[in-house]
Amino acid sequence: MPLPLLPPLTLLWVVPALPLAGSVVNGALALAAPRAKRAVSLVGVGVLVLAFAAAALAVVALAQLHPSAPLVVRYWEWLPVGDLQVAFALQLDQLSAVMILVVTGVGALIHVFSVGYMRGDPGYARYFAYLNLFVFFMLTLVLGASFPVMFVGWEGVGLCSYLLIGFWFTEKINADAGKKAFVVNRIGDFGFLVAMLLIFRHTGSLDFGAVFPKASAAFPAGGPVVTAITLFLFLGCTGKSAQIPLYTWLPDAMQGPTPVSALIHAATMVTAGVYLVARCGPLFALSPVGSATVAGVGALTALFAATIALKQWDIKRVLAYSTVSQLGYMFLGVGTGAYAAGIFHLTTHAFFKALLFLGSGSVIHAMHRAYHATHAHEDAQDMRNMGGLARYMPWTAALMWIATLAIAGIPPLAGFFSKDEILGAAFARGAVRPAWYVFWGMGLAAALLTAFYMTRLMLYTFHGPNRTGDREREQLHEAPPVMTGPLVALGVLTVLGGALNIPPLFGGGARLEHWLAPVTDVALTPAPDASPATAWALVASAVLVAALGMVGAFQLLRPEALVPARLAPPARGLGRLLWKKWYVDELYDAIVVRPVLWLSREVLWKIVDKRLVDGLLVNGTAAASRALGWVGSRLQTGEVGVYVVLFVVGVLAVVGAVVR
Repeated sequence: MPLPLLPPLTLLWVVPALPLAGSVVNGALALAAPRAKRAVSLVGVGVLVLAFAAAALAVVALAQLHPSAPLVVRYWEWLPVGDLQVAFALQLDQLSAVMILVVTGVGALIHVFSVGYMRGDPGYARYFAYLNLFVFFMLTLVLGASFPVMFVGWEGVGLCSYLLIGFWFTEKINADAGKKAFVVNRIGDFGFLVAMLLIFRHTGSLDFGAVFPKASAAFPAGGPVVTAITLFLFLGCTGKSAQIPLYTWLPDAMQGPTPVSALIHAATMVTAGVYLVARCGPLFALSPVGSATVAGVGALTALFAATIALKQWDIKRVLAYSTVSQLGYMFLGVGTGAYAAGIFHLTTHAFFKALLFLGSGSVIHAMHRAYHATHAHEDAQDMRNMGGLARYMPWTAALMWIATLAIAGIPPLAGFFSKDEILGAAFARGAVRPAWYVFWGMGLAAALLTAFYMTRLMLYTFHGPNRTGDREREQLHEAPPVMTGPLVALGVLTVLGGALNIPPLFGGGARLEHWLAPVTDVALTPAPDASPATAWALVASAVLVAALGMVGAFQLLRPEALVPARLAPPARGLGRLLWKKWYVDELYDAIVVRPVLWLSREVLWKIVDKRLVDGLLVNGTAAASRALGWVGSRLQTGEVGVYVVLFVVGVLAVVGAVVR
């Protein structure tokens, strides 16, 4: 007998409906009253605050019921097509509960920050309309009770990423970045579509409640079908969550406004792939190849992206590659079968990565203001043009140091607990499958590089001599409270976020792990528990590696020797290789982009379109019609004698044919 739903659960639709309503209202204001910024701010921020409150009420109601199965609310029949019966239904369980709190909570803080950051932009109302729409689609994605409903949100966040990354579309570089994100994600989404077709072919349904319970019966463990499904699903994840080989769009996404970067990287789009793997745990548990691929690609991406971040100078680009690397950690966790650890890192990462991006936004805001006041034309995002900013922006510097310690894995901050759980799970799985020892080693190496490049970012940005210039230095100061306030809130979450899932090793109760158990236990792959001595040794190694990376940065880097970007010598050797991102973009351009453009322009357009379609079919048909008409017109002379002669000739021809 189904459990009676409490009022907050029956009104679950309100959670995504509020940001959708905000998007509609702000879209109307963008057309009718683009200068009504107070109204835009109240609507844009207000709907997110209310959505967070509604989400919190729904989660409290869920906790009171303690359900062992998801609570599904069906609203209407959406796709009743033969055997395919898909209702528009939302689902709330322990996993989606965590996601909606992260999306609405962190999203609300980013919206508040945006009020100050985007205040002077002429597209203010349009910006908030897009931002609200982004949150709506992400909530649809995590609340959908079936693959098609999830796919609506999946495609929606792709659309919104295109709109927001290319928000300042009058500049070609911004428009190109938006198009790149859109196209690369379509490649991944092809995998998601194929996986859905395979799932429906073998289970007869696309509802989570029907597919997952019958997965073990429909798909033999390790069989080719379930392996194909999981690999196609993960192809979709590599696009949305920027993993090898489809990660290249995310660093270019920095062309959008900085709060957009925070929303994409911390609370919405890039976490969709991690959520999808965790949601489809019953399928991945049946495919050792699929799970190993997820973990292996995640570990490789974590290490590869960390190497690139070592030599980037754009403050946002460093953080972008940091996100790619941290997403690799999350996939290492869920691919290992440690779903709770992967979701835990997703949650803590939302806190400290949003803090880092919004902190960089405060820095960029101050730098832009300084250069604008003095009519300078320096790059406001290049760390070589910064330095010594801690003296002028002490709050931002202190809070970003907290986030840096968290992402490096320094205890007792949030990032330490979540990253340690992932590395520990990978090491434990190595006792069953030795390949996981390699994954663990790659994750540990990535942790070392993370601590180094994040300390580098902080040293070059906030310490050493100031490199902005004498006149610009006078304009540097802390951001207004509407921007600093969200940083403080995220700083508190970064400090306390680890308490969500303190493991028994540290005397905690692993609360998040127990909370997620009804969702994750059905997909857990047993692995031997490490002894307490081994567990402490793993913790010590992770902390030692993080400390080594930070101390190494302090010892090897010399902020006082850095010169502004315009005076900096070109990078050489390995440094240039890392600065050029291992030339992956250039490689893709050579083997994919240029051949496709050549095929499109030289073959499809000039030969197929212009010569065959336009020339032979369209113009050729018109020419033949004109020629036929001209021949017919020659027969219509208007002279009766000619008509009589033709008539007689025709009669004779017919009679002759009959006689023969």
